[in-house]
Amino acid sequence: MEGLILAIVAGVVALAFAGFLAMRVLAADEGSDRMKEIGAAIQEGANAFLKREYTVLAGFVVIVFIVLFVLGVVREEQDEMTAVAYLVGAAASALAGFVGMRIAVKSNMRTASAARTGLNRALRVAFSSGGVMGVTVVGIGLLGAVILWMIFEDPNIVAGFSFGASSIALFARVGGGIYTKAADVGGDLAGKVEAGIPEDDPRNAAVIADNVGDNVGDVAGMGADLFESYVGSIVASLALAATGTAFLIGIDDPSRVPITAESGLAVLPFVIAAVGIAASIIGTFLVRTGETTSIGSLLWSLRRGIFAAGALALIGSFGAVYWMLEVSAGLGIAKVWQMWGAIAVGLGAGVIIGVSTEYYTSYEYRPTKGIAGRSTTGPATVIISGFATGMLSTVIPLIVIAAAVIGAHQLAGLYGIAIAAVGMLSTLGITLATDAYGPVADNAGAIAEQAHLDPEVRERTDALDSLGNTTAATGKGFAIGSAVLTSLALMAAYANVVGLSAIDLLEVSTLVGLLIGALMPFVFSALTMEAVGRAAQDMVQEVRRQFNEIPGLREGKEGARAEYARCVDISTKGALREMILPGLLAVVVPIAVGVTPFLGKEAVGGLLIGAIAAGSLLAITMANSGGAWDNAKKYIEAGAHGGKGTDEHAAAVVGDTVGDPFKDTSGPSLNILIKLMSIVAVVFGTVFAG
Repeated sequence: MEGLILAIVAGVVALAFAGFLAMRVLAADEGSDRMKEIGAAIQEGANAFLKREYTVLAGFVVIVFIVLFVLGVVREEQDEMTAVAYLVGAAASALAGFVGMRIAVKSNMRTASAARTGLNRALRVAFSSGGVMGVTVVGIGLLGAVILWMIFEDPNIVAGFSFGASSIALFARVGGGIYTKAADVGGDLAGKVEAGIPEDDPRNAAVIADNVGDNVGDVAGMGADLFESYVGSIVASLALAATGTAFLIGIDDPSRVPITAESGLAVLPFVIAAVGIAASIIGTFLVRTGETTSIGSLLWSLRRGIFAAGALALIGSFGAVYWMLEVSAGLGIAKVWQMWGAIAVGLGAGVIIGVSTEYYTSYEYRPTKGIAGRSTTGPATVIISGFATGMLSTVIPLIVIAAAVIGAHQLAGLYGIAIAAVGMLSTLGITLATDAYGPVADNAGAIAEQAHLDPEVRERTDALDSLGNTTAATGKGFAIGSAVLTSLALMAAYANVVGLSAIDLLEVSTLVGLLIGALMPFVFSALTMEAVGRAAQDMVQEVRRQFNEIPGLREGKEGARAEYARCVDISTKGALREMILPGLLAVVVPIAVGVTPFLGKEAVGGLLIGAIAAGSLLAITMANSGGAWDNAKKYIEAGAHGGKGTDEHAAAVVGDTVGDPFKDTSGPSLNILIKLMSIVAVVFGTVFAG
């Protein structure tokens, strides 16, 4: 019970720290009247979109709640309380995303204002905003999971919490991604490429919609994504607690191991999460920088906090494992080292994946510089080189994940894979902060441009924005790695639920399921990319119309003002219309495969294998290609290959435009696709088994 109480205390402390960071951000200067006006327009657009999105999602959540509740009533194997847990998970995920976005849209103008006095002050404001998102996600996620576990003591019911989080996460990621990239791509094509005006120029009618999109896609969307991973890893550990206990004490049959709320391996993921929260909070105080705008020094200012948090989490998790397995259970120090080793494997894998992603997407290194070099021969070679870089970037993460799975399994069995995912996500509080800070810095640069602040201010915000691009790419790599580990653990939990001792690939039904699963990421990505293309086309036409019909707008004459609200409305309607079908596929396909008579539970096992394998590779390729294209453009804008306004810059802009839906819509959404399919399989597993 002490471990569960510790987890509750850690969750409360996380939310209190989020409140402290929020107050620190809100106490910062908001800037000039013009900066406040721009910030208010972004806030208004973001709040309006989130309200409309959550209204649409409420209907979906109610329908799923009714289905789960009815299944619980009519089927002995199901429990109607799973529906309640689902509702709580959906509400918790939506709340975490709302809080993070709410503070992000209030901190962008404050970051721009802080950049007038110095780079370090601007970094502290932006990073504090990201910190609110990070610790809110872990605080709400941990509190929700531990309270439900204490009430129901049933991993199948708590799985409903993860299912609810997944549902919101997928729609938030897809809807937010379509919104932001429709505005970004449309604005770039009509503004930078056609009209030849700078990025974030107030003459571009899509600029406010683009700024809004950064918040609803990259803050609320990413927060919901990693909230689900965080919760999913804990749920997978709970589902495999009996298997892990049997492994440790040498029993072949996990069904002989009774699991209660206070069982050691059921409590362990909550304690590890609590340790990670403490480590993350300490790490945030170590993030600071000097006044140099070098990307290398800025990267190390964030790495210092992340690496310190990781080291503290490793030390603290050893103490937690020693307490749970040796002091409380007397299993011996060898078992302590085994379990701690599995946690360390997960943490280490997360760090390596992050460093690998940084190498392939930062313009400090050869791959992205090479893409920028291809701009001398036009956009085609930029696109070819960027896509090849993305495909090559899959090698290290997949090898690391494979090694982590083998290592964790050897040390602690299937439970080891789940606890490795918990270890990887234990420092999510600070890892997510480094990611969520990026959109704030991006918005700050846009506000500096639109408010006509000194060039020195824009130089500082551009430095923070370039760092944000790299940390965002690193965060996406981390999200993909954690999604794969979590999904593999959930797949093992699914096998336990339906009574599969192994998934036989020579069975025809399993093979068919595998092929369907491998197909899913490609269909899903096609739908989301087409959605961005259609909405971006509408955006381009609207920006063109305003340039042609509003006198003096293109020339920037005094009194000529773009109709920003029209573009915000186009993005909003496009996102809400287009997010429905991809989201439904992730829920409907696993259920359809599971209830089809000649497919069934074996086919669902194959479906998960195919989706995890194909989805992880495609997600890494798309995320890293997009990140590399973006930073190749930034590298040229920093002065390489002639700088802004050259043919080389125009070629890089085309590559960046192609990469936008890769890295911010389709790629990140694939993480949630494979997790949502996995948790749907777990929740509806008893139906398939029957």
